[in-house]
Amino acid sequence: MSMRIDYNKVAPAGIKALGGVYGYLTQCGLPATLIELVYLRISQINGCAYCLDMHTRSLRKMGVAIEKLALLQVWREAEVLFDAEERAALAWAETVTRVAETAIPDEDYRAARATFSEKQLVDLTIAIGLMNTYNWMAIGFRNPPQAVREHSAAA
Repeated sequence: MSMRIDYNKVAPAGIKALGGVYGYLTQCGLPATLIELVYLRISQINGCAYCLDMHTRSLRKMGVAIEKLALLQVWREAEVLFDAEERAALAWAETVTRVAETAIPDEDYRAARATFSEKQLVDLTIAIGLMNTYNWMAIGFRNPPQAVREHSAAA
């Protein structure tokens, strides 16, 4: 599979604007590991190979155990590996990412608000929206994952 469009070259100002949102999220106060777990879970839902590769690598560099990464997709079954804040963030990320299916029920909102302040929940939702946008870009324009690029370069 080859890249359709190199969106970084075609629309650098737009990608830079997305980077500004990313920069905001790095200093918003939510734990970096929490945000990265959310990014990875959203990328699993959307099937974004580029982002799966990137966020798995990032979480490994942060010291997250491979068992936790391997079981992220089924975190409810492996909930003992995830703290209460992580579980709440993952549940919120799933319902927001699947908004067309879920319509984000009041019950899901109340559960998220039981864990997060208003600002934290808004920041988390910004992160969810940003990752969905990055997924759509990478999937739509076939941005290859780093592992694929490295393999192709070595071949």
